[in-house]
Amino acid sequence: MNTLDLAGHGPVIPVIVIDRVEDAVPLARALVAGGVKVLEVTLRTPAALDCIKAMIAEVPEAIVGAGTVRSIADAQAARDAGCQFAVSPGYTPEIGRACLDIGLPLLPGVSTASEVMMASADGYRFLKLFPATAVGGVNLLKAFASPFHDVVFCPTGGITLETAPQFLSLPNVKVCGGSWLTPADAVKAGDWARITRLAAEAQALRG
Repeated sequence: MNTLDLAGHGPVIPVIVIDRVEDAVPLARALVAGGVKVLEVTLRTPAALDCIKAMIAEVPEAIVGAGTVRSIADAQAARDAGCQFAVSPGYTPEIGRACLDIGLPLLPGVSTASEVMMASADGYRFLKLFPATAVGGVNLLKAFASPFHDVVFCPTGGITLETAPQFLSLPNVKVCGGSWLTPADAVKAGDWARITRLAAEAQALRG
């Protein structure tokens, strides 16, 4: 799979932080019920890899990947868990090559022109702008459009349902990442209906 294929499933990829394995399957099912199939589960909690495995086993219609991949070990753990893709907050040639070597499609994070050049040199032309709003947001993406005419982006970080359309209207933005689809209070309460509603709203952003 090419990571750019992920953008074909909808305008928003949820950025998921999950603490309890028992929440993984109902959360994934709630998102899929709202039309959101591509799920990025961040490796920010001790339960993350077990949550990923549970989602892959029980929700086959979901396309599950690991986020916050910061090392070669993280990439290998994601691959071993069955992830279909990985997302990193930044980029190093080491992690880029490691993902190529193990056949794990990577959406690498960048925040500067130098990082875009470094990732592009290693063959990555679909990049995550992170943390999007903090590093310049829409204005930075507009500035990148001319010198990096052959690169497209998934901005993530600080984006909301209200601001997502501004990003998605840019020609060099294919999809955006959002944590608002899976609010911590909704997950903790098991309010899966609310998450399905949020997913449906996000899915409708691009008609």
